[in-house]
Amino acid sequence: MSGLLAFCLRHRPLILFMSLLWLIGGLASLRYLPIDAVPDVTNVQVQINTNAPGLSPLEVEQLITFPLEQAMSGLPKLEKVWSLSKYGLSQVTVVFEDSTDIYFARQLVFERIQQARSQIPEGLGEPEMGPISTGLGEVYQYEVRGDRSPMELRTIEDWIVKRQMRKVEGVTEVNSFGGFEKQFQVLMNPEKLAAFNLTPRDVARAISSNNRNSGNGYIEHLSEQYVLRGIGQIKNIKELEDISIADMEGKNVFLRDVADVVEGPALRQGAVTRDGRGEAVIGIVMMLVGENSRVVCQNIEEKKNEINKSLPKGVYLETFYNRMDLVERTVNTVKSNLLEGAILVIVVLLLFLGNLRAALLVAMTIPMSMLFAVVGMVGFGVSGNLMSLGAIDFGIIVDGAVVLVENTMKRLEDCQDRKQVLPIVLSSAKEVVRPIVFGVLIIGVVYVPLLGLQGMEGKTFQPMAFTVVAALLGSLILSLTFVPVLASMVLRPAGESGSHEPAFVEKLRKVYRPALRWCLDHTVPLAGVSVALFALSLLILSRLGSVFLPRLDEGALAIQLSRLPSVSLTRSLEMAQQVEQALLEFPEVETVVSKTGRPDIATDPMGVELTDMVITLKPPAEWKHSSRESLVEDMEARLQQIPGVGLSFSQPIELRVSELISGVRSDVAMKIFGDDLEVLKETADKVARKLSKVPGAADVRVEPVAGLPYINLEIDRDAAFRLGLTVEDILQIMEHSYGGQRVGLLYQGDRRFPIVTLMKGASTADISTLGEVRVPLPNGKTVPLREVTREVREAGVAQVSRENGQRRIVVEANVRGRDLVGFVEDAKKATESLLPPGYFPEWGGQFENFERARTRLLLLVPLSLAMIFFLLFSSVESVGVAGLIFFNVPFAITGGVFALALRDLPFSISAGVGFIALFGVAVLNGLVMASQIRQYRTDGQSNRDAVENGAIDRLRPVLMTATVASLGFLPMALASGAGAEVQKPLATVVIGGLLTSTTMTLFVLPTLFQWVEMGGKLIKRD
Repeated sequence: MSGLLAFCLRHRPLILFMSLLWLIGGLASLRYLPIDAVPDVTNVQVQINTNAPGLSPLEVEQLITFPLEQAMSGLPKLEKVWSLSKYGLSQVTVVFEDSTDIYFARQLVFERIQQARSQIPEGLGEPEMGPISTGLGEVYQYEVRGDRSPMELRTIEDWIVKRQMRKVEGVTEVNSFGGFEKQFQVLMNPEKLAAFNLTPRDVARAISSNNRNSGNGYIEHLSEQYVLRGIGQIKNIKELEDISIADMEGKNVFLRDVADVVEGPALRQGAVTRDGRGEAVIGIVMMLVGENSRVVCQNIEEKKNEINKSLPKGVYLETFYNRMDLVERTVNTVKSNLLEGAILVIVVLLLFLGNLRAALLVAMTIPMSMLFAVVGMVGFGVSGNLMSLGAIDFGIIVDGAVVLVENTMKRLEDCQDRKQVLPIVLSSAKEVVRPIVFGVLIIGVVYVPLLGLQGMEGKTFQPMAFTVVAALLGSLILSLTFVPVLASMVLRPAGESGSHEPAFVEKLRKVYRPALRWCLDHTVPLAGVSVALFALSLLILSRLGSVFLPRLDEGALAIQLSRLPSVSLTRSLEMAQQVEQALLEFPEVETVVSKTGRPDIATDPMGVELTDMVITLKPPAEWKHSSRESLVEDMEARLQQIPGVGLSFSQPIELRVSELISGVRSDVAMKIFGDDLEVLKETADKVARKLSKVPGAADVRVEPVAGLPYINLEIDRDAAFRLGLTVEDILQIMEHSYGGQRVGLLYQGDRRFPIVTLMKGASTADISTLGEVRVPLPNGKTVPLREVTREVREAGVAQVSRENGQRRIVVEANVRGRDLVGFVEDAKKATESLLPPGYFPEWGGQFENFERARTRLLLLVPLSLAMIFFLLFSSVESVGVAGLIFFNVPFAITGGVFALALRDLPFSISAGVGFIALFGVAVLNGLVMASQIRQYRTDGQSNRDAVENGAIDRLRPVLMTATVASLGFLPMALASGAGAEVQKPLATVVIGGLLTSTTMTLFVLPTLFQWVEMGGKLIKRD
């Protein structure tokens, strides 16, 4: 290292030029840095969706879901498989290890889907993979508004807006939702069919065979080649009506003779309402994995403005959710914290160094270290977000430069010749190069174990660890190259005018010296008080309570409404509008959008009994409520006045991410595994009743697996046989009466719409018409459907959930007013005796993430401490001295715990990471003082003098290091902007811990050196 320092000081112009290139390269990298609000914590997963109209949940499970699950077993890097079988839909989610490339995972799943197709009966549905997106993928949502019908607006969305939005770079899919999809409906008259002795199958066959084009080779003529084509595709309704169905005694029977052809709405499994004013048509734009959400949202906004110019008169797009809003608010929080932290650091440096040039010199390492980190982030694909950038403390970053500049200024106090500055800078840098390197290594090495975190907590804190380590590496390089070069050029000798040290520091020394002497004379009481405080902190820590991560305020709320599985879509929409109108009574609410059921691309396979509401809130400055918590409480109280609605409050990103990661949408989920759905349902109901009585329980609900009403039309075979009908004949009528059969497409330019055959007279809105549907007979007459069927009504299975090949049911709950871990412990005690033999529970949701993270931290924290001790030993080459310095760790813990308790913050993974970050800085201060004490002992001073003089001599660097580190985190600890909730515990722990560890370094550590000689002997007071 000495050679590097000498080289840099000999070639100062070269070093300055290289530093300029460093600066330019970092600034150039900024434009390529992906920006988002929070890290993407979604696991690597592939969804397989299969639409199977007409199949019950049990049939879907047996015929589609099970074959797909079996095909996925044994995939490389497979972590788990869960599935959901609902009426007409199968969704299988395949989760891979985090290290798996998403495109490789999709390739594996695609290959297995091809194998599974042979096990799925023909005609029951085609398995398709979901979009390449994540829990943060839904970045933009808009409404198509205008004075048109819901079907017209949906057609505009599908064929104009969606096609344009999908062209935006970084967009993987646009999910249309709401309104009615347009189709051409052939409404067959059963009496007329019977009169001509025709069946629905005859009509379907005639349409299919009269609606196609074909290629017929080519003909050469007069040296030219003509391509032959047969044109028979239907172009409009008239051509469809003119199709010949049959020939009756030389007379054609046309489609118009037995059916009416109209434009009509397709059956749907979901709809959207907004602000209590009725149905709406929306588009949900999904971002491709790994894209820059800030750039993508900007591009979408530009495309929206462009599309608005081309839409029909009176139709326009209106945005109601834009991730850019959250990103901007979070980025502003990060910017504000970093800027305020940097200013505080510079002020402290100026205060302690008493030299503007020295303070600015140290401060210059802040942006240059950050730019070095940005280059690394771009190179390794780490996004700039709340954790990767917002958790950086500039006070820690400048530690190396502070030590070097402070020591240089001390050596310049006796210098009077400008020519001596260069050799003094070199010699003073050589004196502290070893502590600088080891100090930065100690601070940096504590972050390395964070790279070993897994799952959601790993994705949250790994970017932070990477960025801090990269910035520390940059600061170390600068401290050994750029800082000494610039110090030799800008620092001046003190001359005869006196010391560089400001009067403020001299006064501190005068106060510190007698206090230190008192401590050295009262070693035992001081040690006893220190140990007692540490023991008290452990007691407080055990009672703080625990949560996984503090909840990030997204600036919007999400509510999931649940109703009985038997509810109709129409009734669900009416209830959703009631809730919307109630929510709009709150002045804090800007707009409310409700999504009931599922859209075309079933990324979220809800039934019509479930509604997801996105509530966009006004800026907090316009609120009447003092906090989000009080607003939610009042909203909940108001909505509970609406009968028949279950409520669960969350936030848009939080809701989606929780569901994708664990398959559930709540803080806590008790998964009960077993084979019999009835037993599962009964057990879950008992668990829910017990769980709702546990203090802190909120929004307790059981996953709806039963209660879906069925009307089974059992065919009367005797009656059918007497009338000359087969089972197939009757089933055809039933299929065409309510579901319809798709028999082709009608093209209108680039647009294409299904042609569907239906029986006239059937109504999905009137149950009394069911038995009156006419069934054509071979003799030309008709009979009502009730004469050949028996109607049986029953409540059946609503859905079947499976995980890793086993059926399960979930009891969900959110936790309010208490810690997560304590709640789960009480819940386990309350429910452990309720499960029958052969059935077992698993606890999931946010609690599952916390348990995994806590287990990992129990391994990583000792590893961090061991690495710190190893570096300490390598630096001081003495187990005893390393052990003394290491005593700073428990005293750092003491302050961190007290700070959490004073701010009424529970222990969280964020706080745990704060403790890990704290250990490095706390130990570094001890190392700085211990090194000076040992140096004085080596110089021949007595034990007492070495301890006293070393402590007083190192007062300024110890206080300066601790103060800049604390104040660097102060804006994060006090911030109230977007994302501040996640940063507060981390910053609080570091500030509180540094207060106690610095006190330990200044007063307790010197007393310990009176007990232990460097070689292990007892130090006697002179």
